[in-house]
Amino acid sequence: NAESSVTVYVPDNSQGMEMFSLIKEMIAHLKREDTENFYGALDYEINNMKEEDWANNWKQYFKPFRVGQTFLIKPSWETCEPEEGRRILEIDPSSSFGTGTHNTTQLCICELERLVRPGDRLLDMGCGSGILSVAAHMLGASDIAAVDIDPNAVKIAAENAEKNGFSLRTHVGDVIGDAALSEEIGGSYDIIVANIVADVIMGMRYILKDKLKPEGTLIVSGIIAPRADEVQQSLLDAGFVLDR
Repeated sequence: NAESSVTVYVPDNSQGMEMFSLIKEMIAHLKREDTENFYGALDYEINNMKEEDWANNWKQYFKPFRVGQTFLIKPSWETCEPEEGRRILEIDPSSSFGTGTHNTTQLCICELERLVRPGDRLLDMGCGSGILSVAAHMLGASDIAAVDIDPNAVKIAAENAEKNGFSLRTHVGDVIGDAALSEEIGGSYDIIVANIVADVIMGMRYILKDKLKPEGTLIVSGIIAPRADEVQQSLLDAGFVLDR
């Protein structure tokens, strides 16, 4: 079996040298402690490489792809031919989460396909790139609010909505503990989608309940498998009923 290898990129300056020094100290420490040779060789080698455009290199791997029954998701810098029965959702995630390639995002899009009815009000909690808001709009939702703790994400979401021909109502901040923000977001939503993480979903459970219409639907995702039962129970305790 090949040994594990970790690659670290550091700049060729004093900060990089300091980081490299710390890495060497860590390796020496592991060698001293590793009496049973658990960590293998613990060698290191140094190579120089050209400065790369880290911010844009990933784009070469992001190609148009199908999601659910009706979507063809494409990055804004790619071109693709329309496909019968599929709508093209154009997205530029920039530095925000939400290319559509992640399983949690795709699960949410599939649920939106199943649930959204024309004219629905939808709240996208933790919107990232706004991809779920855009998908909801394309499925017929008419009043969509997008919320994120990261101002940059909200800006990117608004830009992506514009690219797809509609205006998004955006809100920045942490809704937990910010009553003014919660008031601003409003309520009576037909659907709320929260593709975040377990702890945040549980922390917002009563806020989410309060913002839904009595017969509304909450879609939650971003939950690792070992936490699924805990999150489900937390939502049931808050008064939600499990649909699926």
